[in-house]
Amino acid sequence: MSKIIYSNSDGTVSIITPTGDINDAKKDVPSGVSYEIVEDNKIPTDRTFRNAWVKGSGVVTEDVTKSKALAHGTRRKKRAVEFKPHDDTISLNIPGTDTSAAETSRAAIRTKYATMQTNIDNATDIAGIKTALG
Repeated sequence: MSKIIYSNSDGTVSIITPTGDINDAKKDVPSGVSYEIVEDNKIPTDRTFRNAWVKGSGVVTEDVTKSKALAHGTRRKKRAVEFKPHDDTISLNIPGTDTSAAETSRAAIRTKYATMQTNIDNATDIAGIKTALG
């Protein structure tokens, strides 16, 4: 199926999937914006790094640098979730809780996510970034 692709002012890509004739869908492209009509196989199917897609000449690709930035955001969110119960134990200083065990767990989490950060930074392609995220 044919689709319309165009770049947005923020560097992201919009994709219009027509419900009828492709020419009828052209009215949905913002005025003054250049667009291309492409087939489905010219657009990535994996949406993991959707906000890192860029419009090339007749194709949509994933920008590795933008994908790494998105992956780091995901990494930070995952790390925060793992830290939360240990942060609560330490910050609330609940009597009868072992804060040293919580701190040991936090150290292991920091190491895990530091390694993940390095692996994301060293990735040379999208597959490597996804592998680094686990």
